[in-house]
Amino acid sequence: MSKCEQCIVRQFSSLKALTKDELIQMSKCKTSYTIKKGDSIFEEGDVTNGIYCIKDGVCKLSKLSPNGKDQIIKFVRPGELLGQRSMISEEPTNLSAIALEDMEVCFVPKQEILNFFTQNNKFSLNVMKTLSNDLKEADDLTVSMAQKTVKERLAAALLYLEEIFDVNMDDTLKVQLSREELAGMIGTATESCIRLLSEFNKLGLIELIGKKIALKDRKGLEKLANQ
Repeated sequence: MSKCEQCIVRQFSSLKALTKDELIQMSKCKTSYTIKKGDSIFEEGDVTNGIYCIKDGVCKLSKLSPNGKDQIIKFVRPGELLGQRSMISEEPTNLSAIALEDMEVCFVPKQEILNFFTQNNKFSLNVMKTLSNDLKEADDLTVSMAQKTVKERLAAALLYLEEIFDVNMDDTLKVQLSREELAGMIGTATESCIRLLSEFNKLGLIELIGKKIALKDRKGLEKLANQ
């Protein structure tokens, strides 16, 4: 089991504010898990009683709509934390966290995290900043869903995926979402997403390479996304 004070990914989250002694204490009480692709870290309505630190791999945070469609809200990468909001509010989770690839995650019990809140003001402030940023992203998503067309949302989503996850040597997006997942990200039917991808391909905005997507005309996508 790796030690928290030696873990590089902690530098990318609120945990960077913890002292060496606090990190050593956290190492003693954490539990490490391997999450397989497609499995859940937690599901909507679960009570987590702690937070998860993503050591390796990527997951999606999504919410199931009343009509049964999965709406992707956010992607979570190595170094980020999961479960802070529900832990602080003492409410069940309102989103599901599903692994998009094999993952390594560490779970830290609620009581240990709350102890850090009372002992380390900088850590508390960092967590509050993270939650504030999550709220800002949620506001931006609400505006995008309300004001942009599906075509504009797809163009913006492809650029977002490139910005967050980068591309492979062949210019294809490093994160490989299914057509259903991509449709869920932009809030449309899978058939509509497939049709728009084909249209983008014909226009030279992207290239479809099997299930992979390569961005070919970024300026064209930016123009479309910002109409």
